[in-house]
Amino acid sequence: MLTSNINTGTKTSMISSRRRRRGTLIIANATNSSQDNEKDKDAPAFNPFGFVTDNPSSRSSIQLPESPAEDGNVGQMLYRIEDKGKENGSYIKSGELIWFVRETGSPDSRRGTVIFLHGAPAQSYSYRVVMSQMSDAGFHCFAPDWIGFGFSDKPQPGYGFDYTEKEFHEALDKLLDVLGVKSPFFLVVQGFLVGSYGLTWALKNKSKISKLAILNSPVTVSSPVPGLFQQLRIPLYGEFTCQNAVMAERFIEAGSPYVLKLEKADVYRLPYLASSGPGFGLYFISSLTFASKFAINALLEAARKINFRDIVSQIADGFASERWDKPILLAWGIADKYLPQAVAEEFQKGNPNAVKLKLIEGAGHMPQEDWPEKVVDALRVFF
Repeated sequence: MLTSNINTGTKTSMISSRRRRRGTLIIANATNSSQDNEKDKDAPAFNPFGFVTDNPSSRSSIQLPESPAEDGNVGQMLYRIEDKGKENGSYIKSGELIWFVRETGSPDSRRGTVIFLHGAPAQSYSYRVVMSQMSDAGFHCFAPDWIGFGFSDKPQPGYGFDYTEKEFHEALDKLLDVLGVKSPFFLVVQGFLVGSYGLTWALKNKSKISKLAILNSPVTVSSPVPGLFQQLRIPLYGEFTCQNAVMAERFIEAGSPYVLKLEKADVYRLPYLASSGPGFGLYFISSLTFASKFAINALLEAARKINFRDIVSQIADGFASERWDKPILLAWGIADKYLPQAVAEEFQKGNPNAVKLKLIEGAGHMPQEDWPEKVVDALRVFF
């Protein structure tokens, strides 16, 4: 069986008791003064979502906010973060839509082109470290924010884009033409919803792909659907769910052994901030405000248009032995709290000659965020 295991290395000892108050990680100590202890009783509990490793990227994932979202004014938060997270990115017009696309390396890169596609409710920002290191290894890398996500256009449903699978596929085709991406290229896909659309696009464009790498994604009919997407599909309750400004970062953290450092969480929450507080429009009336409202509409619309069961059936059947013969790397964070390792193993059994499974310890649902160095190691060898 083509399965290998990437070890975590030495783990630091777990911190047994943590509390977060106004930008400080407080370790409960029996020697604190009674006054300090009394204050700590009112502090919100800090949930680290698991262990801490000695990996540099993972250490930086421990959240030490200077002004946590729950303690601050939403308007102040937007002012602080609205220009964050656009490293190596630019706006690309494709037809009537404007995409935000990250690019590293150059067209002359000796090892070929890699397209990175993210899942919902995340964005291309999750690939920033992987892209940087892959370009250092000689690859030319692109990572777009899907339409409706991140910094890309978020058309109001019914006005030129309705967030269906067909429209996402057509928009991606046009973008690749505008970018001048030559086939065949390497494709990397991760995540739910639009991530799944990336895989169904691959099934319909087999000739354009040289090799396919799949990071934690629903790839079998047994793949669970996270509660977030089920909630979004419920009328009214879905709109209420989207009012939570930290929805995206909490989704990421809930599927990972780590919590995000504030500077990273800022970027993930940015598209969903506008409607997080009552009367927000009284404080901030800007293009960012309206874009954020459309981001919520986009996520709701996409979640309600997709047929999760049908899509995963397409994926499981399409990549089976008798239908797909190109190499597939399945790089799987085994600490994923949404998709268990059994999903990856089941997918590999469906096409054992084409699928190589790499298990990544210490990484969860988004291994490119949790432990990018290990993802890069796996991709470099595979590509």
